[in-house]
Amino acid sequence: MDLDASDADAAFRAEARAWLAAHVPATPLPSLETREGFAAHRAWEAQLAADRWSVVSWPARYGGRDATLFQWLAFEEEYYAAGAPGRVSQNGINLLAPTLFEHGTPDQRARVLGPMATGEAIWAQAWSEPEAGSDLAALRSTAVRTDGGWLLRGQKTWSSRAAFADRAFGLFRSEPGAPRPHQGLTYLMFPLDAPEATVRPIGRLDGKPAFAELFLDDVFVPDEDVIGEPGQGWRVAMSTAGNERGLTLRSPGRFTAAADRLTALWRESADPTDTALRDRVADAVIGARAYQLFTYVNASRIAAGGTLGAESSLNKVFWSELDLALHETALDLLGPYGALADDADDAPAHGSWAEGYTFSLAGPLYAGTNEIQRNIIAERLLGLPKEARA
Repeated sequence: MDLDASDADAAFRAEARAWLAAHVPATPLPSLETREGFAAHRAWEAQLAADRWSVVSWPARYGGRDATLFQWLAFEEEYYAAGAPGRVSQNGINLLAPTLFEHGTPDQRARVLGPMATGEAIWAQAWSEPEAGSDLAALRSTAVRTDGGWLLRGQKTWSSRAAFADRAFGLFRSEPGAPRPHQGLTYLMFPLDAPEATVRPIGRLDGKPAFAELFLDDVFVPDEDVIGEPGQGWRVAMSTAGNERGLTLRSPGRFTAAADRLTALWRESADPTDTALRDRVADAVIGARAYQLFTYVNASRIAAGGTLGAESSLNKVFWSELDLALHETALDLLGPYGALADDADDAPAHGSWAEGYTFSLAGPLYAGTNEIQRNIIAERLLGLPKEARA
């Protein structure tokens, strides 16, 4: 692996750094988990898109810059280092879009990707159900054949971004008599503003509606919004899950920037005799750098024509536990002030450490629990015996 940037990569990074320096808001936007903050972040997505920075790795015809994987990693590092706003479009850009590039039709890409890139359409991920979260194949929501499309029925829960989003994507059981649970599923895109769809926000620990549960009562979806072949949704969903656990959702720039902020926080406010806390800061920094290097190794493999496969589970376990450690250490450094919410006058760093900690608690759960990821690592990567299942 060659870590020396090419002239083109260095120029790309410099252009991104200059744009961010000129455009990142001086005052942090309100939390995107509020209606006001959601609107502000949607406007930021439009500003990014206006200069083609919202989806740098996409083809130019869809609003991107045809950036290489290494240029995307450089952009992400610059983005987080600049303290730029969180991406309210990340479910669409990082999960649905790669799925459409791999399994979608030209018409779907033409219709969906443009509004996604500009923030005109914000997407929610609607996978989990009351009895089908980590065991996704246990889902019960159905897609029933009708003239020209499908009628969606059932309940989804813990749907990220759904409280204020425009549309959602998810799996539905279209062949109830299929011999195995993961067979007979169909992957569909659907509107959240349909009269037959009820969106009920779910408050996070801090009360902000970061999720929602969805009640679908014969929501009509045309055939053109089926991704892949009807009944083959599991295969399509595994493509989405690989992106969620692998490179696209959690780029290393997010963690290296947080590690730099944590180091600065230590220098500003820590008791230098507290060696235990000092060691935790050091471990978090080492973890962030290790994840960065591991990601570059994976990027090199992909650039050479390889794939990630089950290795994406390694990524998922590592970044989710690293994120938690970074934020726990920061809150311990801040003491009681660290728990202040973002709307409190005395909240350190505008409450970003507290909100980041709240979000990091979910990391070991979403995108497939870490227990399941460890099973995948043990069985598929290490060749250990399979866990006994009832």
